[in-house]
Amino acid sequence: MHIVVFGATGNVGRRIVQEALSRGHRVTGVVRDPATSERLDERVTLAAGDATDAASVAGLAHGADAVVSAISPRPSSRGLPQPRLVDNVRALIAGLRRADVARVLYVGGAGSLRVASGEALLEQPEFPDAYKAEAVEGRDALEVWRTEADGLAWTFLSPAAEFMPGERTGRYRTTGDELLADGEGRSRISYEDYAVAVLDELEEPKHAGERFGVAY
Repeated sequence: MHIVVFGATGNVGRRIVQEALSRGHRVTGVVRDPATSERLDERVTLAAGDATDAASVAGLAHGADAVVSAISPRPSSRGLPQPRLVDNVRALIAGLRRADVARVLYVGGAGSLRVASGEALLEQPEFPDAYKAEAVEGRDALEVWRTEADGLAWTFLSPAAEFMPGERTGRYRTTGDELLADGEGRSRISYEDYAVAVLDELEEPKHAGERFGVAY
């Protein structure tokens, strides 16, 4: 497959790129400023683009088999404007329709997953204030996918509550809209195994048109 990855040099994007390359796929990595971006594997075609601009998305996605959006709503360390995820989703929807590319996987967050009470994780008193705005953006982005993306084979993939660098084990469990925890009550997944789940889904789609989550 030819996979276009927006946010290819971010924490999650880099792992997705590497996993895709390890499986023999062709990757175009999209960043806002290639000249100042971290260097990727020499097999990656690095391109400048704006994931919040439909025309940019359309031009970069043209001819691709699938698109992955792994951009972050967090402020850029280089002073670039902070992207809004709702703007990102709407640009992807419009741009992919223009490019006639249906398959898109969206790197989402865990905040909108439901806990045992039926409430969202982000609504719990113990949810960290530092991540609440980002979690709300992720929740709103999911709603746009669910209500405005007719005709696209979109997938929104939520990680576990604990999401950080770690080991690639190749193992994970899946969930729907519920937060998934292990026998000790921890909800966790490494960036590396999340990337495994991304490529598994792209290669053998099981969740087109819906959100699913992964955790150990």
